[in-house]
Amino acid sequence: MSDPTEANGTAGAAEPAGQDGPADGAGERRVRVVLVDDHRMFRTGVQAEIGRTEQTGVEVVGEAADVDQAVTVITATRPEVVLLDVHLPGGGGVEVLRRCAALMADTERPVRFLALSVSDAAEDVIGVIRGGARGYVTKTITGTDLVDSVFRVQEGDAVFSPRLAGFVLDAFASTDAPPVDEDLDRLTQREREVLRLIARGYAYKEIAKQLFISVKTVESHVSAVLRKLQLSNRHELTRWATARRLV
Repeated sequence: MSDPTEANGTAGAAEPAGQDGPADGAGERRVRVVLVDDHRMFRTGVQAEIGRTEQTGVEVVGEAADVDQAVTVITATRPEVVLLDVHLPGGGGVEVLRRCAALMADTERPVRFLALSVSDAAEDVIGVIRGGARGYVTKTITGTDLVDSVFRVQEGDAVFSPRLAGFVLDAFASTDAPPVDEDLDRLTQREREVLRLIARGYAYKEIAKQLFISVKTVESHVSAVLRKLQLSNRHELTRWATARRLV
């Protein structure tokens, strides 16, 4: 397993986790990757799943948990692909893309971004694609498919989870900018995540498990959402989200 960099701006050398030789299809392919996600447990899981370099060809050279850390580590390690969460402390994945625009534009050694998020909301997908990401996959993706997606993005392809590509096609086919929803803008990115999961019928415990937070934190987010939107209960919240096609 690699000893990835986190927030210190220096690259850690990745070590193979096993000695069984490359898996079928891995061949001599190699790609250097940085993981950007604010949940350490999720980063650890991704590292364990795809970071077995001799089997997958993926070398995890750095990690980061927020926007500032991400920019520092990406600039220092110059990976070929960044797996980027959409919702991050410090401004979110879009802010990372904005601050790494010069690295993406480098014609000789471009840094390419693949969004990896729990969210499958249209505005999140469209936002990071407009910011310069080469694709968007959700966290339900298998390890094998994630490795394949990373290599495809390295090669310059655009990669999307099923149905998400439709959001992008619809957005870029339209000449009109999407309207600003002032009510939705009052919510933080984490509150929006909780809102969508509540509206889909998830129990608090299920939301806590999926977002790697405590049940108490979920309750706090729900209370904040209800207060900001001036709603009384989760049933009204579900109707509100459904009317705005957020579910």
